[in-house]
Amino acid sequence: MAIKPAIRFFTSLRLTVTLLAFAIILVFIGTLAQVDEGLYNAQARYFRQWLIVGLDLLGHRIPLVLPGGYLIGTLLLVNLVAAHLYRFQLSAKKIGIQLAHAGIILLLVGQLATDMLARESQVRMTEGQTALYSESSRDYELAFTLPLGNRTEKVVTIPQKLLRPDADVPQNQLPFSIHILKYWKNSGASFRAPMMQNGPPLATNGVALNFDFGPEPEVKTMDDKNVPTLVMEMDGPAGTLGTWVVSGWSGDAGMADELRQDYARQLGPQMAGPIMADLLKPQEITVNGQRYRFELRPVRYMLPFAITLLKATHTVYAGTDIPKDFRSRVRLQNPVTGEDRPVEIYMNAPLREDGLTFYQYQMTAGDMAVQAGETPSSVLQVVHNPSWLTPYVGCGMVAMGLLVQFTYHLAGFLTRRKVS
Repeated sequence: MAIKPAIRFFTSLRLTVTLLAFAIILVFIGTLAQVDEGLYNAQARYFRQWLIVGLDLLGHRIPLVLPGGYLIGTLLLVNLVAAHLYRFQLSAKKIGIQLAHAGIILLLVGQLATDMLARESQVRMTEGQTALYSESSRDYELAFTLPLGNRTEKVVTIPQKLLRPDADVPQNQLPFSIHILKYWKNSGASFRAPMMQNGPPLATNGVALNFDFGPEPEVKTMDDKNVPTLVMEMDGPAGTLGTWVVSGWSGDAGMADELRQDYARQLGPQMAGPIMADLLKPQEITVNGQRYRFELRPVRYMLPFAITLLKATHTVYAGTDIPKDFRSRVRLQNPVTGEDRPVEIYMNAPLREDGLTFYQYQMTAGDMAVQAGETPSSVLQVVHNPSWLTPYVGCGMVAMGLLVQFTYHLAGFLTRRKVS
């Protein structure tokens, strides 16, 4: 029967060894690929794929087909579970092995759940500011906002993956169509200064009249960030709504702050202020008597509670600029539980609330903020990982299983020696 060869295949030790060998090769290739592609791109291309067709290593194209991380992990899980069930024996002699196998299965399942469900984002606040959402540190979305009154608004978002050059954006929630003319995954922004030899603007409206944007090489390192820009044309029921430029330089508060600091160093704070006001001025169109505001912004994740930055503290060791302590005192207000309390977030002391973990990430406070003439601010890293406990439980089960198995055999060995 066909079922017996299938059982032999999926419970085979040869399959285990082969998959582990492919896993070693994949880790080696994925590590080398980080040189050219960066950490996140290498993870997405090699470890978060079912099948890898063609490799790019150290500047060379290699025509090779390999199983991806998802395929290797899934087959290892099937192999382990099948072998575990097929050879399962409930006895004291095997209890340690069974426990260790169960721990390894939990580790594999937990890693898959983490890869598919975990999410990292950031909350950026100045003192006194309240945050209701966190933002992705790498992914963007094209957002259209329509105020509805009573402090409510309708928001339609279009994910970054749909923003391709010369493409019509599929959507049915807006009374106008969107056609992408140009799209750059990474871009630069420059002010169209008077008396300079500027070329024609990229678009006929909005921020493009005061700023030029252009493509930049895609960055790969973890410390750098790709800032996208697109040129689009919109058409309403009465005809064209013109061409517009939307960019992460104006929709991403973190990148806009970096650009403002750069202009302040070059031109001084007084000139930097009006320039940034032009960049950050909201862009709007009116269709059927309704005014839509739009921007290219980091993907937002709504928080189930409000968090307000009360105090940002940054201290250094006396006589040096070496950081000694930086912490954020926040007020947490949860309307569901009625919770309203102050919390301090600092190194190795995160805030855990409603499945989210808030870590202290960056800060501009203390003498640094005073010298820059800025309001103290703080950036919190937000991690959502429903399966964060599985590695601890899985490793504990493996350790306990090996300890039980070793103790059982040691006790048998000592008993035999005593009898002899």
